[in-house]
Amino acid sequence: MNKILFASSECVPFVKTGGLADVVGALPKEYTKEYWDVRVVLPNYTCIPPQYRDQFEFVDSFYMNLGPYMGEKYVGIMQYEYNNVIYYFIDNLEYFECFYPYSETRWDIEKFIYFDKAVLSMLPIIGFQPDIIHCHDWQTGFIPVYLKTIFQGDQFFWGMKSIMTIHNLKFQGIWDVETVQGLSGLPMELFSPDKLEYKKSGNMLKGGLVYADYITTVSETYCNEIQTPFYGEGLDGLMSARHYDMQGIVNGIDNTIYDPANDSTLFKNFDVSNFRKNKKINKVKLQEMLGLEVDDKKYLIGLISRLTDQKGLDLINYCIEGIVDDYTQLVVIGTGESQYENMFRHYAWKYPEKVSANICYSEDLAHKLYAAADAFLMPSRFEPCGLTQLISFRYGTVPIVRETGGLRDTVEAYNEFDKTGDGFSFANYNGDELLNTVNYSKYIFFDKKAQWNKMVERGMNKNYSWSKQKERYENIYNYLIG
Repeated sequence: MNKILFASSECVPFVKTGGLADVVGALPKEYTKEYWDVRVVLPNYTCIPPQYRDQFEFVDSFYMNLGPYMGEKYVGIMQYEYNNVIYYFIDNLEYFECFYPYSETRWDIEKFIYFDKAVLSMLPIIGFQPDIIHCHDWQTGFIPVYLKTIFQGDQFFWGMKSIMTIHNLKFQGIWDVETVQGLSGLPMELFSPDKLEYKKSGNMLKGGLVYADYITTVSETYCNEIQTPFYGEGLDGLMSARHYDMQGIVNGIDNTIYDPANDSTLFKNFDVSNFRKNKKINKVKLQEMLGLEVDDKKYLIGLISRLTDQKGLDLINYCIEGIVDDYTQLVVIGTGESQYENMFRHYAWKYPEKVSANICYSEDLAHKLYAAADAFLMPSRFEPCGLTQLISFRYGTVPIVRETGGLRDTVEAYNEFDKTGDGFSFANYNGDELLNTVNYSKYIFFDKKAQWNKMVERGMNKNYSWSKQKERYENIYNYLIG
């Protein structure tokens, strides 16, 4: 049996701040138990809900040496089984007592260096010897580094491979070399430009990308984009050098969580056979709930997002007066930078019957919006994969996206003449292009309703479940295990 260990800083249902948690929560349970023993390791944050955390079982504990800045630290190992997957939790209150998994960069770097070494140090103690450790984002970047350097003296780790998955290259875990070396205890000769050093700083993600046996990222287009200076975040040279050991695999979604036919949060369930009638019921109920003008003929656009520069919100600010005309409503859910939170609050105050700004994150409200909206807006500056457009398809909601990263790979632009496509897209990062594309979508929605409904059907019939996407990861695992 092949053994895989997922290492991550977050995972549904225990702790979630973004799409990373959805991936790590959904993928391990898809593997066939006869061939794959897939387990997951996470930090034991105190913010994990008590209904899970109170059931964690203590396995063992030990003390671990790190660098001179940290010295010897306690490591507790907790275990819990959920959906037939075994989860391990690294326990240390000094690092993981928190209301939110991340804080300021210097402290995060220290606690994830600790986590990375603890992950490897616990393996002989629990008697689990994975063929591959599948690491996710910069927080696990030093696992491949430790594995190929300090831990190679122990026969237990010989032949163990690692994969590094990039969910967002923008976040890399960078601090000055002296501090990173002092925390990690890694030899100073590793902090060179061809290994862990980046602009005279230590870089955790770069370390993982240099030392991992294979690299994946979360869409084919993003995999190509990050080999260019514009998207490469300073690592484009390294990404280009490793392009033979790298591929993009679009994320999946959990079809049991996102299922409009059985979703208990919806006002009215529906499927591809009856969405024409039942999506309108969801729309009217949501309009009532949010205090918008109640009219099922309005064009309702949804936006669920972290409110940051990456998401193209400056483009929306540029043309929002043109978007929310007398026939159109906009519902926003999300939190983030205060300038964008206040921007949406302002427009909700100015146009209370057309714009609803929900500056929060509510899973319940998000599901209701997916079901009620006619279209979903994602004008991102860059988007490694994006899950919102995949969920939108499932709920019969047409995505309007910029052609970047995973948005380009998953949304086929509507062609009025061939009657093909399942969404609308624009190429350049430009507010006028965004407005033109939204206006074109309105024209199809109001004037070509039969074609619009066919587009919805094509989207709802797409399959982005993990059961399909996991096969590509299996191919990589088999290739590395040999």
